[in-house]
This record gives sequence, structure tokens and C-alpha cells, in this order.
Amino acid sequence: MVGSVETRKSYVYSNGGSIQKNQNICNLEEKLDELRTILNKADGDPIRIVGVGAGAWGSVFAALMQDSYGQFRDKVQIRIWRRAGRAVDRATAEHLFEVINSREDVLRRLIRRCAYLKYVEARLGDRTLYADEILKDGFCLNMIETPLCPLKVVTNLQEAVWDADIVVNGLPSTETKEVFEEISKYWKERITVPIIISLAKGIEAKVEPVPHLITPTQMIKCANKNFRFLLGLTQKIEDDLLNSISKLAAGVPIENILYLGGPNIASEIYNKEYANARICGSEKWRKPLAKFLRQPHFIVWDNSDLVTHEVMGGLKNVYAIGAGMVAALTKESATSKSVYFAHCTSEMIFITHLLAEEPEKLAGPLLADTYVTLLKGRNAWYGQMIAKGELSRDMGDSISGKGMIQGVSAVGAFYELLSQSSLNMLHPEEKKHVAPVELCPILKMLYRILITGEQSPQAILEALRDETLNDPRERIEIAQSHVFYRPSLLGQP
Repeated sequence: MVGSVETRKSYVYSNGGSIQKNQNICNLEEKLDELRTILNKADGDPIRIVGVGAGAWGSVFAALMQDSYGQFRDKVQIRIWRRAGRAVDRATAEHLFEVINSREDVLRRLIRRCAYLKYVEARLGDRTLYADEILKDGFCLNMIETPLCPLKVVTNLQEAVWDADIVVNGLPSTETKEVFEEISKYWKERITVPIIISLAKGIEAKVEPVPHLITPTQMIKCANKNFRFLLGLTQKIEDDLLNSISKLAAGVPIENILYLGGPNIASEIYNKEYANARICGSEKWRKPLAKFLRQPHFIVWDNSDLVTHEVMGGLKNVYAIGAGMVAALTKESATSKSVYFAHCTSEMIFITHLLAEEPEKLAGPLLADTYVTLLKGRNAWYGQMIAKGELSRDMGDSISGKGMIQGVSAVGAFYELLSQSSLNMLHPEEKKHVAPVELCPILKMLYRILITGEQSPQAILEALRDETLNDPRERIEIAQSHVFYRPSLLGQP
């Protein structure tokens, strides 16, 4: 009798699980069909989603899409581009072999795919693995310890993007402009306008004609202005042809370029830790894409403020490096880290008042993103390694196993921008006009440590202990009591 009850329970639970699984599949297909309708996709013509760049976040994003929508092969195709030829060093191959053998599901998958032997050979030093090769099996070179699902990997950029409906920029900001200028050449004969979602958080500074920051979405927009010249359009082109390609002739419109970011760690998102993000840009695309990207463990909100959210994503990387230095130099002293946090957040608040008309709206997202980056981000890790002497600035900001450390170039960009005399403001104590950077001592010190090399990492503590350092509250009061907002700093009129 008991056995029959247990059997019925087992059946109910099993059947309930099947019902839930089928319901989830139906929900995913409904979201996919809704996006297909918005994109005017005909039957038999799949949505083509392409990730450009295979760092941690770019690879995880592609894997999330593959896990969710890859089962609907006739309706969507998901692939990722990365450069060929990047060899996996022996130490990484040995570690990868350990990861594989610690995960029964991964081990069985590789054996089924007849892919296990090459990892054995690489472990023994009898074979060289390549980054694009292991990515096909679900291993991102910057995130070896978190196996992903197998991915469709393309190493030819033209093949990857020429017919893409949605392009996801997973490149560092330092590579975005160059790669998208090349992509624009492959889009010169397109009729439809692609959608671009940028995941990049780095920035660049320009001082001419006026001081301003350039974000990855702005780099993408500028790169694709070249369509007009590549197409060689003239007034003699017949009107019907001109009308059909006029949108692309002017480049990808800014309404088709969006930014996705939030307080999250790529590996944790893939492991289904609860996370959230914002997709920012025009209402035409951000709302349907937010719905399409949303998952039970990954909530995607939408926001209209594209450039400001991008810049804030770059700003927190600056101070994350300093946080890592302080943590390492003080042996994880909670008191010292809290002192640093008070000063760095006051500087970020000060800077946001220069960059944003309504900075209060950014406080929550900026602090959340800063918090998670200080806890577990690669920029904080980099600061720790620099302080411990395990890395040096001479080694550059592209680190094996971690990828590009975006905060280094961001330090240079913010320092250069805020040093411009055209932005001078009245110093509250010295009663003279100074550049904004003079009110950001942490930023100044990070510049001297990371960019010019004038100071050692120890100097970050000296900056915190400077008796002349103002109370962080005073810096916030200065920002809140003055009209500092400069639209031109973000390239806005």
C-alpha cells in the first residue's frame, strides 16, 4: 500500500515537472515568435543572432541565448565570432583538464562528441589547443572554471555578421571601433538595418573640439557612418534604389544601437544566480528585447538613458582597481576598505553631477554595479595583483585568463577629461578655480600609479591617510549645491 502511494507521488512529481518544462518551452517560443513578428521575419527565415567577441560576458550572453532558444533551430540561429589562432598555454590546458574531470556532465558530453581525447593530449603536452576550438566545446578562455554549452563559433568576421539581424558587441571598448569599422564594409550591400546590443563598459576621452567622452555605442555609430562612402551613393542613383538603402547609407541609426549592463558577474549568471540588468536605448527596441532576454534568474529592465548608463559602467571600473589595491595592502581590513569606499563613492557622485542632468536616478544602479565589481570583478582582482606585485603595469591591461582590464584605460580617460581647464570650477577652500580632477584625489592617485607610473600601489593608502583630504560628505555637498552639469561631456548638445 505504501509502495503504491509512493509510486503515485513519484508519478505526480514527474508529471508536474514535465508540465512545467513544456510550459517553459511554450513561453520561450511565444517570446521568440513575438520578436520574429517585430523583425518581419518570414517562415523559414531565422533570426540571426551573432556575438562579436568571446570574452567572459560575451560568451555567457551567447550561451544564455543558445540554452534558451537554440532548440528552435528553424526560427533562430545563434553564433559567436572570435579571432582564430589564440593558443591555450600548457598551464591553462592542465587546469582545463582538471575542470573537465571534475564535472561528470561535461565529461560525458565531451566523450559523446568524441572531443575528450584532445584535452588528454593537451594535458600531456602532445597537442596545442586554440581558444576558438575550445569555445566550440563550451570553454571560454577567460572563464575556464565555468563550462558553458557548446557554441557555434565562426572565425571569419564577414561570414559571422554579413546577414546578422542582432549583433551583440562583447568586445573591449579598445577594440570596438576597429572591429566595427571592418564590419561596416561587410554591410555595404545590406537592405535591412541590424540591431546592435553593446555589452562593453569602457570609454575614451577626446578634448577636441570640446572635452567629451566616447562610449562603445558612439564608437559603433561613428564606425557605421562609413556606409555612405562605401556605397558610393550619388544623386544619379534611381529613387527606388536610393529609398531602399537610405537607412543604411546613413549608417546604423542610433535607435538600433543599445547597451546592456548591470551589477552582475558573468559566471554567476550562467550558473543561474539571481541577477538583473538594464537594456538602454530607444523604446522601439529596448522593450521587446528586454522581454526576449528576460529569464527567471536574469531579470532585464529597460531604460531610455543609453550613454549615461554606459559611462557609469566604465566609471565603477576605475574605482574597483583602487579597491583591490586597498584590500591587498591592508590584508582585507574592513575598516580600510570602508574608508576607501566612502571616498570613492563621493568622487563618483561628484563626477555623475558633471555628466548627468538627473544624477540621483543613477545612484542605485551605479552603487550596485560598483558593489559587485568590488566584490568579485576582474578590475578589483587586477588591483590586488598589482598591489601584491604579481602583476605590473608594464605587463599591459590584457591579462591571460582574465581578458581586458577595462578600468585601466578608463582611469586615463576620466583623468584626461576632468583635467581640462575649460571645465574649471571654484575650489571650496582654496577659493580659486581648479580643474574638476583636483577634487578627485583617488582618481589622481590611480592615474599616477597605473598610467604614468610615478607612484607605487602603496601610494593609494597614503592618499587615504592624507590629513588634508576633505570629508567625503563635503565633496557630495559641493556637487549637490552647484550646477555642474555639462551636456557636452557626453557629446550631447
